[in-house]
Parts: sequence; C-alpha cells; structure tokens
Amino acid sequence: MKKTTSSFYDILGISSATVCLIHCLVFPLLTILPLGLSHNPFIDLLFASIGLFAIFKIIKKSNLLVSGILVVSMALIWISVLSELILDIHLDLIYFGGIGMIAGHLLNYKSHKK
Repeated sequence: MKKTTSSFYDILGISSATVCLIHCLVFPLLTILPLGLSHNPFIDLLFASIGLFAIFKIIKKSNLLVSGILVVSMALIWISVLSELILDIHLDLIYFGGIGMIAGHLLNYKSHKK
C-alpha cells in the first residue's frame, strides 16, 4: 500500500512540475500577444504549494539523492516565487527548480518500480 501512495505522489509531482514548467516557458510569450493577459504570481504560488505538499509526502521514504534533488529544487522555486511576490523581481531559478522537480520525481518513481 505504501508503494501505491508514494507512486501517486510521484505522479502528482511529475504532473504538477511539468505543467508548471510549461506555464513558466509559454506564458511569457502569451503576454506579448494583445490578448489582455497579465502574469499573476499567485499561480506560481499555487504550483509551488502543490509541489511542496507532494515532496513532503515523498522525502520521508526516498533515498538521499532524490530527497536532495527535491529539496533543492523546491527551494529554488520558492526563492523565485517569493522574490517575485515580495520584491517584484523575476528570477530564472524557477526553470531550474521545475526541471529538478521533474527529475527528482522521475528518479523516485523509477526506484519504487524496481
């Protein structure tokens, strides 16, 4: 049963991180078009919160490498999101954090498949 629960959180994390990364890469291009769209950093906060929930459930049962990748990636995402909310400064750390989250969840998912 624990393996299924961990797999669920890995799939949730992979999905959330992938959607977040796509959002971070595509949305700035959409704001250039005259569609009346503007960037809302609270969407980034929503994705970061989902990711934080998923990694808290996973790091207790994963190896040190996966835990390290996930914690560092989440820290990069939160630093980027909070700097945009508080200081109105956009940092590119969020892209590296998103890629790290996907990689960490994939590694954890594959290690539980064995």
